[in-house]
Amino acid sequence: MPRIPFHYVDLRTFCYETEDEKRVESALRTFLPEDFEVERTESEGHHGDRIVVLSARVENADDVRHVLGRLATLPAFEDLLSELDERVTDNTELFLRLDKQSAFRGEVRRGGGITLRAKVEAYPATKEAAVENAREALDRAEELTSDRGRSGE
Repeated sequence: MPRIPFHYVDLRTFCYETEDEKRVESALRTFLPEDFEVERTESEGHHGDRIVVLSARVENADDVRHVLGRLATLPAFEDLLSELDERVTDNTELFLRLDKQSAFRGEVRRGGGITLRAKVEAYPATKEAAVENAREALDRAEELTSDRGRSGE
């Protein structure tokens, strides 16, 4: 299996007082391997309302492959690849926002509610090298996903 050029992938979402925490966690789990640990932190909003921050850091290469495989199912995945130059920072981090409502339904869509931040390996640590590494990894993730679809898995 090819090397994955990511140090880690962080996924984070907020659960507001008006939302069901189990449903919000379910949305976050759309991107995570089965039984992956989700960290829960309680906070307080400006008006005293309860906000729960749900987050997960994915570091194991196979688990990162799982997350990338889920991203590869985005409808307009090619658009994401063409935007990598704007989505990767000078600190070699890839940022993407994902739709929480769609994720609850098990669908992968861009939108608001879930933040993905991935630290891209790049030597030298330049934005250009990170963009190229992210592009190659996402291209491979798309190929793996389409291979699974063809083999009926």
